[in-house]
Formats: sequence, C-alpha cells, structure tokens
Amino acid sequence: MTDPEFRRRRRTADVVGILEPNPRPLTTVLVAVVAVLVLTVVGFFLGTVDLGLAKAFNTVHVGALGAFTTAVYHVISPVPAIALTFVVAGIIWWRARDLRPALGFGMTIAITWLPSAVVKEIVHRARPDVALLPHPFPVQPDPSYPSGHTVYITAFVIALVWVVRETRWHRLAQVLGVVAIVVVFLSVSIDAVHFPTDAAASILWALAVAPAARVVWVDWTTPRIPFLRPRDGAAVPVNPGR
Repeated sequence: MTDPEFRRRRRTADVVGILEPNPRPLTTVLVAVVAVLVLTVVGFFLGTVDLGLAKAFNTVHVGALGAFTTAVYHVISPVPAIALTFVVAGIIWWRARDLRPALGFGMTIAITWLPSAVVKEIVHRARPDVALLPHPFPVQPDPSYPSGHTVYITAFVIALVWVVRETRWHRLAQVLGVVAIVVVFLSVSIDAVHFPTDAAASILWALAVAPAARVVWVDWTTPRIPFLRPRDGAAVPVNPGR
C-alpha cells in the first residue's frame, strides 16, 4: 500500500465506525420494540410519584447553577439541537469524504429521538406543577414523559461514539459523552421541567432504541439507496490494528 493510500484509509477510518454491520440485527430491533412498549406502559403509571424528588432538585436552582442548567435546557432545545446535528454530520462528511457515515450519524439520532415525541403525546404525563416548586421554570406547553432533551443527548452521544470507535478518540468520546448525559439529566431535573423519572426513562429509551435505529438506517436502508451504496474509493471500516 502506498503512503498516500495508507493516509487516506487512516483518515476515512476515523469516522466510519458507525457503518460496521450489527451481527444480531433482528435481536437488536426486537429489544428496541419491547423497550418502547414497556417504557410507554410504565409512563401511564408514574403520575406524581417522584414529585418530592423533583421539588428537591429544584431547590438548588439558584445562582450560577440555576443559570447554567437553564442555559443547558435552551442550548439543546429542538432548533439548536437540529442545527448541532447538521454541523457535526457535516464535519463527519468532510472528514470521511463519504456521505454514508454522516447520514448514519444523523439518522440514528433522528430515528431514536422523533418517536419519543409521539410517546410523549400518547402518555401525556403532566409536567411538575409550577405552583408547587420553589423555583418554577416557565410552563412548557407539551407533556413531560419522556424528556426529549435527554433522549436527544443520549442518542447524540451513542451515535458519535460509534462514529469514532476505530480511533484514539473513542475513549474520550465515551467519557465526555457520559458527562454530557449526566449534565442534561441534572439540568432538566433541577429546572424541574421534567420529573427525574422522565429523564431516567429517556436514557433507557435511547440506549435501547439507538442501536435499532442504526440497524434500520445503516444496515437495512442505506444499501437500498443507489447513491449511498459503497463505491470504489469510498470510506470503508478499517481496523487500525491490522
């Protein structure tokens, strides 16, 4: 292998880990379906079971901490979150010189995130009552369960970790990703825009659904779209240890 070709393969390998096929696709999808059904049913029974915990979290919504958690909530609201996803997908496309890993990243997030909004309307759990909170956040118009913010950040982290899993950035992405998920969990709980159980269920949702979302888009859909089929010179997964 020539040196320029080796460098090209090293570069494309940096961002195509998400294209590696799932060895158990049907099992992965079945797990996601069961998880969605279970989490949806659980949502109907939660009511105000953790209202006391929501109020306890909200008591620390003061000063710099309160400003920070509110900023986090706004930064990953739907419009900024979509913009961030497009930016990162664009960077992946540029890095790989291949649209497939960029779309794999973006569609994994979208297929994980958007159905949670449907379940939110089905369950229709009320958000924490602002009249009972020590530091109430402005009333939000949509239901509470699950937390779209938490589903989004968890799906984002999972997809990004897959993208870089063949690189030296993999461990760092895992660590920073866990930190980001915890920060969002605490932010929506401290703001009391969601019950803590909303946020916890949302993490479970993304952990179960994101792998299936990747299977549906990357393994099953992409090969059937002519302009997304692998081509000569396109990025392919490379094991750096080989």
